[in-house]
Amino acid sequence: MLATPGQNPVFRFAPSPNGLLHLGHALSAILNHDMAQKSSGRLLLRIEDIDLTRCTPDYEEAIHRDLRWLGLSWEEPVRRQSEHFPDYAAALERLAEMDLVYPAFLTRGEVKARVGAFEAAGRPWPRDPDSSPVYPDDDKRRSNEERRRLIAAGVRHAWRLDMQKAIAMVGRPLTWRETGDGSQVMVAVNPTAWGDVILSRSDAPSSYHLSVVVDDALQGITHVVRGLDLYHATSVHRLLQELLGLTEPVYHHHRLILGADGRKLSKSEQSTGLAALRQAGASPADIRRRIGL
Repeated sequence: MLATPGQNPVFRFAPSPNGLLHLGHALSAILNHDMAQKSSGRLLLRIEDIDLTRCTPDYEEAIHRDLRWLGLSWEEPVRRQSEHFPDYAAALERLAEMDLVYPAFLTRGEVKARVGAFEAAGRPWPRDPDSSPVYPDDDKRRSNEERRRLIAAGVRHAWRLDMQKAIAMVGRPLTWRETGDGSQVMVAVNPTAWGDVILSRSDAPSSYHLSVVVDDALQGITHVVRGLDLYHATSVHRLLQELLGLTEPVYHHHRLILGADGRKLSKSEQSTGLAALRQAGASPADIRRRIGL
C-alpha cells in the first residue's frame, strides 16, 4: 500500500557505523536533507547497526559529528536498529507462519565449493545483481524432520526467504515508483534474480533487507533516497512490503560518487573521508561542490 496521500513527506538518512563517512555518504545525506526542506517534509536519522561485530559507538559519534559539520539537522530521537531486534523477529515470525522461510545450514565454504565444482564443469552458476552466487537449493529440499534434527544438534543456520513461494503468494506483478531521473516512472520488480535471500543469521538477528522495510514502515518513511548500488535490492524490499502488508514509499536512487579507479567509494578511502577532508581545511561548501551540488 502507498503512503497516505497528502501527508508531509518523511525522508531518512540511514548509515551504518562500521566506518567513517565519505563523499558518497555526503551526497546521500545532503540530498535527503535538501529534498526534505524543499518539500516541507521531515528528515530522520537512522543508525543501521545490526552488524554488532563491526559497528561501534565511536563510528556512530563520528557520523553525528560529520553530519553536523555539513550543516544538517534531523529529528530526534535517532532510531538504532540494535535496539529494535524484536520488531524484526516479529516480522520474521509472520513470514514463518506463512511457510515462506526455511533454515539454511550450508556454510560459505560449502557454497563456494559447490559453485566452484559446478563452474569447473563448464556450467555457469546463477548470480545475483551483486554478482554473488545464488544460494543452492539443498536446504530447501530438506524434510522438516531433518531440519529439526540439525537445529536440535546446534548446527548454525540462517533463515532464508523461499523466493518462489513468496512470489506465488503475492500472485501478481509488482512495481515501485522511481524518481531518480527527475520524473516518476514505474519499475517492474524482479526479486527472483536474488534467489533465496537471507532474512536472519546466527550472528545477526536480522538482515538488511528485512530490517530496512520494517524500519521504513514503522517510521512512516514516504521517500527513500539512496544510491544506485541499492537499485536492484528494491525488488526484494517491495516483495517483503507486500508480504508483510507494509507501506510502499517512493524511491529515488541517486548517482554514485566514484573513486579514481572508477569504483564506488569505500569507507577505507581516506582521501574521500569527510573527517580527513575537514582536517585538511575543506568547508561544507567545498564538499557540496565536490559532489556536484
